[in-house]
Amino acid sequence: MSNQALIFFDIDGTLLDHDKKLPQSTKKAIAQLQAEGHITAIATGRGPFMYLPLREELQIDSFVSFNGSYVVINGEVIFTNPLNGKRLSELTTEGLAKDQPAVFMTEKAMHSNIDKHSAIDDSLATLKLDVAPSFDPEFNHAQELYQTLFFIEKEEEQYYREKYPEFEFVRWHPLSVDVIPKGGSKAKGIEAAVKALNIDPDNVYAFGDGLNDVEMLRTVKNSVAMGNAVPEAKEVAKYVTKDVDQDGILHGLKMVGLLS
Repeated sequence: MSNQALIFFDIDGTLLDHDKKLPQSTKKAIAQLQAEGHITAIATGRGPFMYLPLREELQIDSFVSFNGSYVVINGEVIFTNPLNGKRLSELTTEGLAKDQPAVFMTEKAMHSNIDKHSAIDDSLATLKLDVAPSFDPEFNHAQELYQTLFFIEKEEEQYYREKYPEFEFVRWHPLSVDVIPKGGSKAKGIEAAVKALNIDPDNVYAFGDGLNDVEMLRTVKNSVAMGNAVPEAKEVAKYVTKDVDQDGILHGLKMVGLLS
């Protein structure tokens, strides 16, 4: 079993700061980890097409995407966990009738089931993406989908959780949740990656800040919550570093002993 360290980084609020910029200290720290023979990877709720420039800039070709439902190691897909297509169709059809749209996500693109909606525009605008969902009313729900964005407010979550137990609903924005398979999480995707790479779990690290990072930070032995993390993430992480805007990644890597 390899003695290399395997380090997973969330994107928003972890690798990228509050303005969706990559701090130079973070870029240099990751390059140093790579130079010292460690494996750097991404663990995110985003789809692979949503952060290709970041992966290219950081020279990272291993990632856990769609909150653990799509895992790539060294450029090769090693694990997928698609959504239940039939139940997803039922969920999103009901939602659309209530003016609660959805954005369906494959590994290559995203498609909305409504031509225009303020909730989609307002929430996706916070990610500052260079891609946008296309309106496709004929989009085939039967193909493998790994995550769907569903635009509901917090008070509506419990109803859908009870009616659609096949799914997890993980909030990432006041107007939207990620819909992923029941039992799915970044932790599940990381488990598949660790097995594929034959890494000692004692040498696995994870950095995150959001609600969708909680299971990852609870599960990974060497977990680090950002200073700007939600309280739920800080509660379960082994370490809490500085804010992403205060060289939090570099500081955290020093805290855990990976960098001096």
